[in-house]
This record gives sequence, structure tokens and C-alpha cells, in this order.
Amino acid sequence: MTDRADRQNRPLGGVLPVLSLPLDEEWQIDSLALRREIDWLLELGCDGVVIGMVSEILRLDLAERERFAELVVSEVGGRGATVIAVSAESTPGATRLATHAARIGATAVMANAPITSLADPASLESHFVAIAEASGALPVVVQDASGYVGRPLSMRLMLRLLDEFGPDKAQFKPEAIPLGPRVSELIETSGGRARVFEGSGGLALVESARRGAVGTMPGSDVAWAIVAMWRALRAGDLVRADEVGAGVAALLSHVSALDRYIAVEKHLLVEQGVFTSARRFGPGMAGLDPITKEETVRLMQRLQRIVGRTDQWKPAADVEGVHR
Repeated sequence: MTDRADRQNRPLGGVLPVLSLPLDEEWQIDSLALRREIDWLLELGCDGVVIGMVSEILRLDLAERERFAELVVSEVGGRGATVIAVSAESTPGATRLATHAARIGATAVMANAPITSLADPASLESHFVAIAEASGALPVVVQDASGYVGRPLSMRLMLRLLDEFGPDKAQFKPEAIPLGPRVSELIETSGGRARVFEGSGGLALVESARRGAVGTMPGSDVAWAIVAMWRALRAGDLVRADEVGAGVAALLSHVSALDRYIAVEKHLLVEQGVFTSARRFGPGMAGLDPITKEETVRLMQRLQRIVGRTDQWKPAADVEGVHR
């Protein structure tokens, strides 16, 4: 079996960064920058990539999301896992995206509950069941995105999906507060069957891994630090994991909402030469002020020293950040 086939067939897990969406001057997906981002992440030792909430999918229509997914699966080319978010405000929209992801050869899909509907439990369960059925053999990562949007998913719902589809098909990314106890409750209540991913950008990675998480889905901007943390945790080196984690936490202290996360992430990707533009869709929060930009770079440089990263930067010129 080739290394590529081995990567495709291994259980979903490890470090799976959520891609940042590069935009060109016409506000279309910058396919060249996307290729750089994917190549960079895989060269760092990440186990795959994810299209998720931080990828600005809420600002794309279904056809744009399908093209985005096609580009990602093509560029990864079997070098790692590809997890495609299929969340939508309607069940037909979500099942369309899930069917498409299976057809183009994605590794797994991920879905959170609709955010514009206070769906009753039975309706919400039917929604996730429909996604699972539409995605064929692909695993479905059930995301509780309530750290950013929506309401927390009930433990009962997640356990029902696990019982119906089994641990290979139904996997989970809980983000409701308190995160650590929720991770433990899901794993323990399921008798250890639930496969759980950390989803707080690495902030709760040490705690989540100790509780049994099988991987993490951080942002892409400092994936090299998350890889270092994950490797330390796998080696049982909590001291090293805590050291890197403290640097990550200091940097993420500048993140207070989804828009802010996207702005900081794109700024740091430009600074590292991965992107040439920090454009992000509007409307949104105001762009980063000069001190915030300086602080995020300073803290990233500090984190690089902690990790021992010596790669040379290729800073790009600053650009107007938000399309208003």
C-alpha cells in the first residue's frame, strides 16, 4: 500500500487545520493562494485540511462552496484528509453539499445545526440523519458550533446519532462551554465509542487530548505550533505541550469573535508569505488597528521561538482588508 493510500484509509484524526479562504481582486477564490496554503499545511506535518466556519462559508452560495470543495480535494490530491463543511440553513441545501462532497472524493463531511432556526429536537435529528445518508460512506463530524453561532447540541442528540450510525460514521466536534467537561461527558457516556475533535483553535487542546480527543481542527495561521503541541501530547510530554499552548493562548487573546478570528488569521498568513492579501468578505467587524497588527506579529514571533521554528518569513505588503 502506498503512503498516499495509507493516509486516505487511516482513521480521521490528528491535526486538521480549517482553511482560510484567500480572495483575489475580483473577490473570487484565489486558487494559487489556496494551493500555497494547502501545500504549506501538509509540509508542516498536518494530517489533512478542513473547510469550516472560519473558511467564510457563510458568505458563499452553494455553487461557490461546491467549487471551493472541488479545488481543495483536487489540491490535496490524497496527501491527507479533506473534511468538507456541509452545514446549511435547509436540509436540502445540506444534503446537496454532502452528496457533492462524497462524489468528488472528500474524506469526511462536517455539519452544524442551522443557525437561523430554533429547530425542535426531532426535526434537528432528522436533519443530521439526512446528511449522514446523503454522504454515503463518508464520516460525518457533528459540530456543535455554539462557541460562535447557534445553540448547544444536546448530549441526547449526539448519542442517538452515535447509536444509529456507529463511531466510524458519526464523529463529533463539541464546542459548547464548558468544553472540557462536555468532551468527557460525550466520551464517557458513549462508553468510550465517541471520536471527538478539539475545536477551540488549540486553546483547549491539552485538556481535550487528556480527556480522549482524537484530533484538533485549529486555524491554519499557526498550524506549525499546533502540530508541535499534538506531537508533544502524543509523546506524553505535557511540559512541552503546556509551553507551546501558553504561546498559542497569548496569541489567541486577540480573538473575540468569528470575524476577529478571520481577520487575525489572514493577517498572519500574509505575514508568513502564504497569502498576498488579507481580504475578507463584509459586512463585518472593523479591520485590525495598527497596534493589534503589531501585537499579533510580535506574539507569533514569540511563539515561533518557543516552538523553535526558524523558517524565514516573506512579509507581503499590507492591503485593504474588508470588502464593504
